[in-house]
Amino acid sequence: MGKRYRKAIGELQLELVRLQHGLRSSGKRLLVIFEGRDAAGKGGAIKAITESLDTRGYRIAALGKPSEEEATQWYFQRYVAHLPSAGEFVLFDRSWYNRAVVEPAMGFCTPAQHEAFLDAVPAFEKLLADDGIILIKYWLAVDQVEQEQRFAERADDPLKRWKLSPVDLAARQKYAEMGKLRDVMIERTHADHAPWFVVDFNNQKRGRINLIRHLLQQVPLPEEAVPKVKLPRLKGKPRGEHVTDKALWVPDTFRESAD
Repeated sequence: MGKRYRKAIGELQLELVRLQHGLRSSGKRLLVIFEGRDAAGKGGAIKAITESLDTRGYRIAALGKPSEEEATQWYFQRYVAHLPSAGEFVLFDRSWYNRAVVEPAMGFCTPAQHEAFLDAVPAFEKLLADDGIILIKYWLAVDQVEQEQRFAERADDPLKRWKLSPVDLAARQKYAEMGKLRDVMIERTHADHAPWFVVDFNNQKRGRINLIRHLLQQVPLPEEAVPKVKLPRLKGKPRGEHVTDKALWVPDTFRESAD
């Protein structure tokens, strides 16, 4: 699947560049929410989407635990600051929907706060849609067997252990409870202007391809190509990089093998 995946993802990334160009030229605002269980693949999907985009045209919002001050604010307040501006693409790596699944499952909110949230979300998201924001919500689905394999891989890999937070480890015991909360969330907050879409992420590469293809189909944009750029000829011969002696060069320690 390696070569097929690289070819498919490369073609989709070209379309994502066109999507970004279309957002800029039209002034549309795109907000995509990525939700799912721990280790479902949210971060990898977001990286695949943004890898070839202009960093000035998108933002990733991955908010941590609210501060003491934020905890006293209107629940949606700290998320509002991250909404997209004209021509911008914002990707939420988890979102206000923390209060729909993670918080009630882990006891971080009261049942009354959970219920109040579910009551408020449809009106909140209707305001966003009425103001012109294109809002798309994805739940990345993963079976518990696959999730446990990914947890084990993270535990064994020093480069991935940072991904295992105490909350992640505690949430392992709440797979069924979180599934019930997810279903309530979708049933209470799915709407034509803010739909929920579920993507099978038991195979992460396949999941990324399916998600990106679907995302590209959801955003109506003008059929226009990204303008070609013609480089003017240089005046004179190309020059080398001659830096003042006041600068300190980093030693070149990398040596490629003979083969």
